[in-house]
Amino acid sequence: MEIHRLPRLLSTSALKAWAASLKEPYAFLATAAVAEGAFMQRRLLGVAADSGADMVYADHYDVAADGSRTRHPLIPLQEGALRDDFDFGPLWLLRTESLRKALSQMDREYNWGALYDLRLRLGGIVHVGECLYSVVPDDLRASGQKQFDYVDPRNRAVQVEMEQICTDYLRRTGGLLTGEPLPVEHDAAGFPLTASVVIPVYNRVRTVGDAVRSALAQETDFPFNVIVVDNHSTDGTTELLRSVVDPRLVHLIPERDDLLIGGCWQTAVEDPRCGLFAVQLDSDDLYAGPDTLRKMVEAFRREKAAMVIGSYQMTDFDLKPIPPGVIDHREWTPENGRNNALRINGLGAPRAFYVPLLREIGFPNVSYGEDYAVGLRISRTWRIARVWEPVYCCRRWEGNSDAALSQERINANNAYKDSLRTLELKARRQR
Repeated sequence: MEIHRLPRLLSTSALKAWAASLKEPYAFLATAAVAEGAFMQRRLLGVAADSGADMVYADHYDVAADGSRTRHPLIPLQEGALRDDFDFGPLWLLRTESLRKALSQMDREYNWGALYDLRLRLGGIVHVGECLYSVVPDDLRASGQKQFDYVDPRNRAVQVEMEQICTDYLRRTGGLLTGEPLPVEHDAAGFPLTASVVIPVYNRVRTVGDAVRSALAQETDFPFNVIVVDNHSTDGTTELLRSVVDPRLVHLIPERDDLLIGGCWQTAVEDPRCGLFAVQLDSDDLYAGPDTLRKMVEAFRREKAAMVIGSYQMTDFDLKPIPPGVIDHREWTPENGRNNALRINGLGAPRAFYVPLLREIGFPNVSYGEDYAVGLRISRTWRIARVWEPVYCCRRWEGNSDAALSQERINANNAYKDSLRTLELKARRQR
């Protein structure tokens, strides 16, 4: 069978025109040039026939400039995998009848999102965990560079369209949140301080001192402290923290040795010295100025929020601005931000939480997506406020945990966040 080449960002009318030209019961669609592996078509067609799937996709090989091949594994599609950048690979096998049925229901004309709209309308999508073809990748950037594409202002028009597609999907499947999120009446009874800066750390002797100094330099009209949860560091981080002489610094070393970042956060917020509001600071980042903490607390009080999310400037290690610049998540709106949160992979930074509610919800004990899990749960019910000006410096350097991830780690991270979205989608449908 012929493999039809189409762009990934495709208009609705172009997709419908292509579908109208099909004469076979199945069609191969490719968004890049692919080289078929041995028996590829027979295998994919057999899986489609056996499973009754509307669409089948498979793992593949990435081909380097020297001709060497690297396995590119993909992950199965979960119900909550609503990301418009879900990686199906560049080759799809589609059942023509199902394709045309889905297209008949697509009554909006999109300039870029037709394939995203299509896959949200297909009833069965099956993954084959076998490398069945090869492709020369057209994007060789490391994971740490790719992860901000969806908030790049240059992609804004595309993102608005993708949000509309996802919102329509949630509406027709019963997952759309409507009405106003609930405000929170903050109760400070029993809290010794207004706010705590929380810094989980493991082996960041090169950067954690900068982070702590940035936190202690905050200028406020309310009392605060800085809680550093030192997760049994072995590189001199512990000794550095012990050398800091400031009564506002709380240096916690957990009794447990099985805590990840989420567990460290939970340890901090359950400590009796924690303030009413807990504000995030990663151990290799800095606050943009001495007014960050004040602005975050003001947003809590002004909007009676359960969570506040700021904006940040991307910088190199020496705090020089780097692309894509300011990340402010302008896609968030009071009307639809909590629905669009199911489409995107992050909500922004710095993140701050109303601690009584946070103690009730709890962080999952993981080192990726722990804040996203809590943010999704809060957004389902309570109000989230935003600080739009950059109040945080996100430093990119070779020591970042997400600087250059393997494909297997990218898959694991994405699968975990997809699972969070699956659980949240189920909860929203029950509601």
